[in-house]
Amino acid sequence: MTTRRLGLLAAAALTVVLGACGVTDTPVPAPPAPPEVSGGAAPVAQDCDNRLQSFAPAGDPLGIPSGSTMADIRQRGRLIAGVSADTFLLGARDPVSGDVQGFDIDLVKQVAKAIFGDETRYQLRVITAAQRLEVLQNHEVDMVARNMTITCDRWESIAFSAEYYLAGQKILVRKGSDITGLSSLAGHRVCAPLGTSSMDNLIRLAPDAEPVGADNHTGCLVLLQEGQVDAITGDDTVLAGLASQDPYAVVLDEAPFTEEPYGIGIPLDQVDMVRFVNGVLERMRADGSWDASYAKWLQPTLGKSSGQPQPQYGRTP
Repeated sequence: MTTRRLGLLAAAALTVVLGACGVTDTPVPAPPAPPEVSGGAAPVAQDCDNRLQSFAPAGDPLGIPSGSTMADIRQRGRLIAGVSADTFLLGARDPVSGDVQGFDIDLVKQVAKAIFGDETRYQLRVITAAQRLEVLQNHEVDMVARNMTITCDRWESIAFSAEYYLAGQKILVRKGSDITGLSSLAGHRVCAPLGTSSMDNLIRLAPDAEPVGADNHTGCLVLLQEGQVDAITGDDTVLAGLASQDPYAVVLDEAPFTEEPYGIGIPLDQVDMVRFVNGVLERMRADGSWDASYAKWLQPTLGKSSGQPQPQYGRTP
């Protein structure tokens, strides 16, 4: 087994054993009981004529009223966020510092800063893509920032912030592969993480391909290197991170075949937290912190950004 292969396997293993300060993948106590939604009604699935439509920030967008979800988080002393620790550029452990870093982690820091005035007051819960809905429904985390596509199906069980990044699904292969794009996947084994829209899109758009599931994209990369799959499909942001770690992997030049708008996931019954997070995103637009984060993490691989997506509001509890 090569040193590179061992390194990748070790990186994948880290997602299971992370235990450094502020990072855990073990169950955490549920936050204090969330405030009821307006009117005292139980949370219900949201109608979804427009998947990108979220809840507008309140009159004081970064205010923290007594009894609010944000006040409970402040009383606890830390923000708990579900993240990836092996999605290079978005959320991955730095081998030198040991910290989990990336574009999505910067969002967590901004929310922590808005609640506490201190961007370090957070705890990261490392989760797989398939666990994203579960940890929100069970109130094990306050938010999920893990390159999660906003979909109408997901609006039935969780709530979303406004869109914070627009990705697109592409294909990664080994150099010299005969796969040239989506239309040539028939008969090939293609990997995507379980419980993701990437897997759903693969099955829908390439029905003659053989889908192979993994816990995460790092697992897919190991399968590709071992020759167990012929290609990997996922968001361009994720595939760019994989390709930067393996000189024999390339992302096909074909245009993205889907649009994958990312949103921050929040429990369905915590509309006040959704409004607050949207206020944080608005502040990031105004003070340039979104642009700075993109330039640091994604621009070197994906090129200059067209800017932070414009929010769409109008959803009601």
